[in-house]
Amino acid sequence: MNKMLKLVALLTCACMLLGSVALAETYSASANAYGGALTVDVTIEDGTIKDVVLTENHETNVVIDRAFPVIRERILAANSPDVDSVSAATFSSYAVKLAVADAMKQAGLEAPAVSMQNAEKPATERAAESCDIVIVGGGPAGLAAAIGAKQVNADANVIIVEKLDILSGNGKFDMNFFDMINTQAQHAANTERYITNQIANFIEDKAASGETAERIAVWAEEENNIDAWLREMGVELNYNYGGTNHMAEADRYAGECIQEGLENAVFGYGVDVRTGTKGVDLVMEDGVCKGVIVTNNQNETYTINAKNTIIATGGWCFNKELLAKHAPGYEVFNTSNQMGATGDFVPVFEKYGFKMDQMGKMSFFANIIVPRRDLTGGADMNLFVNKEGALLPNASGKARGELVFAQTDKAAYYITDKTGYDSFYRIRKHVGLGYYTEGATLEDLAGKLGIDAAGLTASVEQYNADAAAGAENAMITAVPKRALDAEGPYYGVRVEGANHMTKGGVVCNEKAQVLMADDTVVPGLYAAGECTWQSGAYSQSVCFGKVAGEQAAAAL
Repeated sequence: MNKMLKLVALLTCACMLLGSVALAETYSASANAYGGALTVDVTIEDGTIKDVVLTENHETNVVIDRAFPVIRERILAANSPDVDSVSAATFSSYAVKLAVADAMKQAGLEAPAVSMQNAEKPATERAAESCDIVIVGGGPAGLAAAIGAKQVNADANVIIVEKLDILSGNGKFDMNFFDMINTQAQHAANTERYITNQIANFIEDKAASGETAERIAVWAEEENNIDAWLREMGVELNYNYGGTNHMAEADRYAGECIQEGLENAVFGYGVDVRTGTKGVDLVMEDGVCKGVIVTNNQNETYTINAKNTIIATGGWCFNKELLAKHAPGYEVFNTSNQMGATGDFVPVFEKYGFKMDQMGKMSFFANIIVPRRDLTGGADMNLFVNKEGALLPNASGKARGELVFAQTDKAAYYITDKTGYDSFYRIRKHVGLGYYTEGATLEDLAGKLGIDAAGLTASVEQYNADAAAGAENAMITAVPKRALDAEGPYYGVRVEGANHMTKGGVVCNEKAQVLMADDTVVPGLYAAGECTWQSGAYSQSVCFGKVAGEQAAAAL
């Protein structure tokens, strides 16, 4: 009997203990982010946030895939959503923080107020550090530089500092990776000019680019080998859609594939990557670069002494003050670039008397989506119309941007049909993501976009008649000219012209060494990418980033 009483007592105590243990519960909460509603599942146990899982969202994948792990880690470490947002993903971060706060309220907890802006931190000084090579900028050029350096000297101590909380600059958004020659995709397509005498042909094609013959020769060699180099990192650009244009696949952008491969390689080589750390000045002694001064998101300032320094900080399309100074008239336009493109080292280069060139030269993209800023276009035929439904001239460059500004409400629209939708992946991707408006008829589409339906119908009738007759018409953008499909669906989106690249910057030689105004080399200093004067774009940034890293490592 006593044994039975003891057993009952033990069972009773066990039940009481179990009852006092708070079981983990998961709460679903949503908030409005950059691309619309964002939803997270938040697991809370005994007042502690145990996990945050991203479920539904409409954010740009190459941003949210990098930013969410950072904001999640911050929330879990603080057991609170009152943490710093992830720079380059501010709206997404804020939505996650709001949703987690909502989940806390659902769990009966007191939720803190959260802010989109990070709290200001007191400025402090940190002890100086040393390394073999420091790279400022974690975009395509900077990542390629780190890989090139480690491939030449595996023992080199390499540090990358990136001012944003995520890597990869503008490159991660790019659909196209062009200027490559001798690629597997070109060989498969038997693209003769780029697989036979390809280096000589490349040099001929770039002879009038404005770059030195020596740089063009190195560029050609690098482009000839870049496909094989990328494939060693698992980056396969298998879709060649004419000339030197490459995507990863017919339905996958090149940029996201390349950046993923470069980042994986950088971490695989053991490079010391410091995000949230901004280069602010060079360490110059008797004309020799000895490193860089940085400040991080904890407001700590310190010096990184280095045997060689590589600057890969990108362009300055996001800096209206620099645009007004160096490319007046362009500062009024929006940009397709991410927020880090502010040209932080332009004034540093100027301060030390380095050679600068082509500072007023710009690359202007015809259509970015309003308000998302994604590049769009590429359909085999499109109509460019205003709110009155009138067709607008097929202007290019800055003139196109000015044309849009002259319209009612500064509004212009890119319209295509099912044939145009089928002709180009970028259109299909954006329609699938909900960026475009779809209409069963032109009148339906016009109504949804706020365009005068009668005006649009009359314009399309005239356009189709001109196309059928083969008449010259400045409004016809199709090559070859063709009429709009007789039946829907039709697709449209509001667009504007935008600053896409600043072409000017510091001048470098064929070894990616920075030059003084008198063309002498700055010892210990290299640069690559859009912070330099370069006539090319994304692939040239990768090529000369690689060159900069190799040369810096070889010079140790």
